[in-house]
Amino acid sequence: MGAPGTAEAVGEPAGTAVGLGVRRPVLLSARGEDQALPTEEALRASGAHRTVVRAAWFAQNFSEGPPAAEVRAGELVFPAGGVAEPFVAVRDVAEVVVAALTGGGRYAGRRLSVTGPRPLTWAEAVAEIAAATGRPLTYRAVPARDHGEALVGPGVPREEAAFLTEVSETLLDGRNAYPEDGVRQVLGREPRDFAGFVAQEAAAGTWEA
Repeated sequence: MGAPGTAEAVGEPAGTAVGLGVRRPVLLSARGEDQALPTEEALRASGAHRTVVRAAWFAQNFSEGPPAAEVRAGELVFPAGGVAEPFVAVRDVAEVVVAALTGGGRYAGRRLSVTGPRPLTWAEAVAEIAAATGRPLTYRAVPARDHGEALVGPGVPREEAAFLTEVSETLLDGRNAYPEDGVRQVLGREPRDFAGFVAQEAAAGTWEA
C-alpha cells in the first residue's frame, strides 16, 4: 500500500465516502513498511473510523507470479538474506478484513497486525517446499539493488522497480521477524501454518517443473 500515488488514491475517495456517510472503512496495509504509512495517514485524515489491517508477507507469494516461476525453475533469487518472516496465509488476511468490515465497529480505530504462527527465513521456506515436492530447490540471496535491476529486464517499469528496491532495503532488515496475534484476536484461533500452505500447493502441482 506504499506505492507512489497510493496515499492520494486512498485519501481522496475516503474523504468523499465519509461525506456520503461511510464510517468504517478497512485498509489492507503492509506490516512494518514505512512506505505504507502515508496511505494510512491519508485514511486517518479523512475522518473515517478506520481499521488498518497490517499483513505480513503472504505465503502465496511463493505460489503466484515471478517467485513461483523461479521456484519451478529450481532457484528463488530474492534480497531477503537470512531475515525471517512469519508468512501469513491470504485466507487469514481475508477473514480478518471481513470480520473488521462486519464487526459493527468493534475494530474501528484499531491497527491489527496479522501474521503466520512462526517465522521462517526465505531459505527455510524454500527448503519446506523442496521437501514437500521432492525437488532440489535452492534460495539465493542478492543485494536489493541488484534484484531491482533484474526486475527491469522482464518488463517491470523502472519506477516500480526502484520502489520495490526501496521497500526491500528498509522492510527486509529483521523488523518483522516475529509473529503477532492479530488473527487470534479477531478470529479466535491460531493462524494457518506455512506447512499447510505448502502441502496444499504441492498436492496441486503448483511447483512442478
